[in-house]
Amino acid sequence: MNKVKVLLHGLAIDPVSNSPVMLLKEIQGNRILPIWIGVLEATSIASRLENIQFPRPLTHDLLKNILDFVGIKVPKIEIVDLKDNTYYAIITLEVQGERVDIDARPSDAVAMALRMGSEIFVHEEVLQKSQTFTEAPYKEQQEEMVGATEEEKEKLKEILEELDPKHFKYKM
Repeated sequence: MNKVKVLLHGLAIDPVSNSPVMLLKEIQGNRILPIWIGVLEATSIASRLENIQFPRPLTHDLLKNILDFVGIKVPKIEIVDLKDNTYYAIITLEVQGERVDIDARPSDAVAMALRMGSEIFVHEEVLQKSQTFTEAPYKEQQEEMVGATEEEKEKLKEILEELDPKHFKYKM
């Protein structure tokens, strides 16, 4: 199976569904894979991208701290499948010289990869099955296609910095 190395190109908001979209762009090419994700996962990814520190660790930060403490590395994550409009990913752990693959949602896998310095791959088959698009050659078209302008990024940063942790508590 052919794997394509990608990077997190950014986050955008789908104007139709008002949902966050994670944009993965191939490193040696122009294809961009949009994956719709949840608000909490987008917050976790955005906080890492913007280097925002919360008073208490978010779930992905907690998991990174645990993995670091026990000496487990995360060399890579992979987006491995697309079935019924659902993407599947694996996080590869390196535990005492052995590699173990763990099932994960793509948004969680990418959030961990950002924290652990892991490589990110998408299987070619997934890119072919999905609705990828090509990055536009002109700056104004790029901003239109991939979402956030500098003003929108700044607004998102302000929102994240002003978040009150009480808003993330669930009522049981």
